[in-house]
Amino acid sequence: MNLSNYRKAKLILEDGSVFTGYSFGYENSAAGEIVFNTAMTGYPESLTDPSYRGQVLVLTYPSIGNYGVPGKQKQDDMFQFFESDAVQVTALIISDYSEDYNHWNAAQSLGDWLKQDKIPALFGIDTRMLTKIIREKGSMLAKIVFDDDIPFFDPNKINLVAEVSCTDRMVYGEGTHRILLIDCGVKSNIIRYLLRYDTTVIRVPWDYDYSNEEFDGLFISNGPGDPTQCKTTIQNLKQSIANNKPIFGICLGHQLLALASGASTFKLKFGHRSHNQPVLEAGTNKAYLTSQNHGYAVANDSINEDWRIYFYNLNDNSNEGLRHKIKPIFSTQFHPEASSGPTDTAFLFTDFINAIKTNNP
Repeated sequence: MNLSNYRKAKLILEDGSVFTGYSFGYENSAAGEIVFNTAMTGYPESLTDPSYRGQVLVLTYPSIGNYGVPGKQKQDDMFQFFESDAVQVTALIISDYSEDYNHWNAAQSLGDWLKQDKIPALFGIDTRMLTKIIREKGSMLAKIVFDDDIPFFDPNKINLVAEVSCTDRMVYGEGTHRILLIDCGVKSNIIRYLLRYDTTVIRVPWDYDYSNEEFDGLFISNGPGDPTQCKTTIQNLKQSIANNKPIFGICLGHQLLALASGASTFKLKFGHRSHNQPVLEAGTNKAYLTSQNHGYAVANDSINEDWRIYFYNLNDNSNEGLRHKIKPIFSTQFHPEASSGPTDTAFLFTDFINAIKTNNP
């Protein structure tokens, strides 16, 4: 690799740390919250995950780009190998970039893809040291600077969900069971999982008034940022909890359901963003490996008597799920539909569908 072909740029952290790297993406300054992901594979899925909106993503696996980027084939009106129709991160930071790529499904290089979607990216950064800084000091603000300096920007102070949610009502499938999906930044693989069953999925914006919609079950998707920004969604969910229809929430959807139930949320020091986070099903000895991507969590001591904790995180004992004691309502902080895995908890989709069948004999 001839480094003289690459333009230098600086990564500046809120604590004053400065790293110099080489640009292989779109050459423009950018600012956001810096976070890291420990996955060894799956960068096309991670980069298109709407939950990363507003964030400067650090991939800890050292060599990135070797299998390129898949082509944008359509499946069920969604791109088959991506979690949304665009790169969602603010910027990408890696250690080593592979100029050459080789994969049966590759259509272009990672660098060309990022330039196409106007996403800055740097390689040649000591991501081990960068990860240590984030682990010790917590997630913080960061910026990539080429020439002129730019201010830091905290994406958690704005409603990121409004940026990634659909703007119109959309329908997928023609099945028997009608599922209303509140899109807070839904990952495509969630919709694919729901469509594996005999379902019709009705996807609506985050602030949609669904009081006149006919549906058998309610699903609340993942999404980015501070859940308290979604006040309209929380108010709508309060009404839904009062009914007896099955509800399933994932990630941000879990937090929104908790807020609607009267619980509270808080910002984690550095969040959970990896493929193999261990969780324990409360009251059992059953442990599962999960994929996670979130910066906020539900406070265990704020859960009221109508609910019980469904899962715990085995690393830090944080909340990983809620279940109503009487009604067919539950949620998980992790992603049971994870692409590229693990899928230890995919059975929760079956549980949701079975609850719908029981509720609508």
